[in-house]
Amino acid sequence: MNVTFDKIDDVTGKINISIAESDYSKKVDQELKKIGQTHKIDGFRPGHVPVGVLKKMFGKHVLVEVINREVYDALFNYIEKEKLNVLGEPLADNAKELDFDNDKDFDFTFELGFAPNIDVTVDKSLKVPFYNINVDNEMLEKQDDAFRTRFGKQVPGEEVDATALVKGSMVELNDDSTAKEDGVKVEKTIVSPQHFTSDEQKNLFVGKKVGDKIVFNPYESCNGNITELASMLNIDKDKAEIKSNFEMEISEIIVLKKAEHNEEFYKDVFGIDTIKSEEEYNEKLTEFIAAQLINDSNYRFTIDLKDALMNQVGEVKLPTEFLRKWLLKKDSKYTEDNIDNELAQMIEPLKWQLIKENALKKLGVKVEEADVNNMAKELARAQFAQYGMTNIPDDTVNHYAKDMLANEQYRRSIVDRTVEEKFYAAVKEAINLETKNVSTQEFNALFEK
Repeated sequence: MNVTFDKIDDVTGKINISIAESDYSKKVDQELKKIGQTHKIDGFRPGHVPVGVLKKMFGKHVLVEVINREVYDALFNYIEKEKLNVLGEPLADNAKELDFDNDKDFDFTFELGFAPNIDVTVDKSLKVPFYNINVDNEMLEKQDDAFRTRFGKQVPGEEVDATALVKGSMVELNDDSTAKEDGVKVEKTIVSPQHFTSDEQKNLFVGKKVGDKIVFNPYESCNGNITELASMLNIDKDKAEIKSNFEMEISEIIVLKKAEHNEEFYKDVFGIDTIKSEEEYNEKLTEFIAAQLINDSNYRFTIDLKDALMNQVGEVKLPTEFLRKWLLKKDSKYTEDNIDNELAQMIEPLKWQLIKENALKKLGVKVEEADVNNMAKELARAQFAQYGMTNIPDDTVNHYAKDMLANEQYRRSIVDRTVEEKFYAAVKEAINLETKNVSTQEFNALFEK
């Protein structure tokens, strides 16, 4: 077998493979013998089928299969041996139709697209800003209020406020505001004005006291949601599409009493009992907010780093015509009508991916299984934290992370996330990071440009 390479330009080339009968004939015979031993063929015992019969029945199929296997093995072995950095997959040149019935020697040609040579500098000569967002009093007050609300308690209240639950009885009204004789009557129900979709209906309740009567429209309060109407009116869903006004007499008001600052509250918030004073609480709260803001800072850093490296590399020649043909062949969602627009949207992400790969190689970044496991645990803790669960035992987190990694799709996503994290961490260490402290307003202004 003879394999040659023709370089067309910096990003495209062709591999030519010539295969002679001597390269595949023995392997064809071996495959046919296997068929004779494993297939039941009428009139013959297994293993005693004449070669001529096997060739007549299976010869061409086996010939094509063996030749294709030999050719593709030679193709990818050559790519690996020569360390060709291909994009996409080799495309077979089907211009010449192969005659497997008469020919003995065959020639195959494959078109290839190559990643361009990219060389980025990731050392102290590269300057990229990193913006630390200052934690201000407004942030502290807002987060403190959120914690006090989360750990607050529902208690009886004197009047309806923005968070109140309202208990009482309801009667359906006629158009003239009199009680409807055969209308819906609800002896006990609970409504939550804060969840009304209509501000007009919500405002009817604010400031009302026990014993007050309110005329409102349940249908308008929930935008006609049948499930909510059925719950509010204590009736079946198939009878709930009622658009009448109702009069509600308030029998009880439940309001949220926000948690007070004390050692019990501090422990509820942070899961530790070492915080004893308001000052210590504010320090911990500042750390908590800063840890959240660092995600925003890191996101901005990814944008600025990308801009810096993309500008450093400049224009990059890609095998666009090859990629165009490859995409059309690879996936039916690409057509002659949309391929140019789709390809144009892929160019910048592809260029950035190639830049990152070059930087990863230069920085010697490697991802170990331990890194992937740690990332899975981080993501598991983050998911629990979304529901306010901040003190999850390690064995629970480990079990949850293990389940995530058992799913192949999740695993690929976690591996990609791990590579990204290690990439940016390594870059931060290698380059000249220009740290700047900014206010929230100054930071937000960066995205307006």
